[in-house]
Amino acid sequence: MKAFGFLSFGHYADVPGSLTRTAGDMLRQTIEIAEGADEIGVNGAYVRVHHWARQAASPMPLLSAMAARTKRIEVGTGVIDMRYENPLQFAEEAAALDYIADGRIALGVSRGSPETALRGYEAFGYVDTEDAERGSVLARDKFDLFMRAVDGERIAPGDPRMVGEGHYLAIEPHSPTLRDHIWWGSGSRSSAVTTGQQGLNMMSSTLVTEATGQPFHELQREQIDLFRAAYKDAGHTGTPRVSVSRSVFPLVNDRDRAYFGLRSAENGDQIGVIDGFRSTFGKTYAAEPDVLIEQLRADEAVMAADTLMLTIPNQLGPEYNLHVLQAFAEHVAPAMGWKPNTEGPVQGDAVV
Repeated sequence: MKAFGFLSFGHYADVPGSLTRTAGDMLRQTIEIAEGADEIGVNGAYVRVHHWARQAASPMPLLSAMAARTKRIEVGTGVIDMRYENPLQFAEEAAALDYIADGRIALGVSRGSPETALRGYEAFGYVDTEDAERGSVLARDKFDLFMRAVDGERIAPGDPRMVGEGHYLAIEPHSPTLRDHIWWGSGSRSSAVTTGQQGLNMMSSTLVTEATGQPFHELQREQIDLFRAAYKDAGHTGTPRVSVSRSVFPLVNDRDRAYFGLRSAENGDQIGVIDGFRSTFGKTYAAEPDVLIEQLRADEAVMAADTLMLTIPNQLGPEYNLHVLQAFAEHVAPAMGWKPNTEGPVQGDAVV
């Protein structure tokens, strides 16, 4: 683990105890947390994307604001559901964001997670005729077109009256560095292999769509190894990045213990069915800092990844969430090999 960031689900609801009563509260507070995290030295500020729910949904305006208000922190998503996207418009927006952030972005994309709407992407005007239930083919086809645009391919036929005969046009703006900042959200071995073959970065999900009896972190470590092997076998020579997500809470005061102290006694992986797959979900880490260090060092996936995303309880507000990030940065991260954002952008590992 070289770096860590926060991952916000962007929840908001007018309920007792919540400091994010409205969407406006959530958006403004997410920007505030990113600003504070940037000053602490945190490496990344990432948001989940969920449609048809009281959560963060349209990430590009939020990421642009976060990037404009910070200096060093990387901003990104975990993940954008490609079923809902217009690939060419998304490519334009992503390139613009890459310029605004001066390359400080990590755009995680994938098919997305189960949602409250039944095939909600169809209401957005998109239909998957091959996989009507899950939309997986639609997501992959859209992603392929998105990456063609990212790579600068001339896709649209030009008007002969304006550009001459036989000319095709690429989307603008085009950012030559954008491809390096695209991640695929992987929840299975097969998607990990495909991600490596395509030469992308990999965001390993908060779950894996397997339940073999192995601990979550071992299953996830196997995913990471498969990804890196596929990356190398495909002939890519870069330094791909890998992130994993965890709920981690250093217990350093009575408020921490009141909120999360019981989690340490309930620490364990969970098995459930999601999207039709029997899956393994990771556990919550909540303990005194010295115990957390030992627990995280024993987590094979955390140690194999370059970036750890800490899921935060955003409804508890900026002050408390910045306290959690400060506590992790001060008491835990240095022992894990962390390099703060003042030491420059996060680098992936060479695949050997």
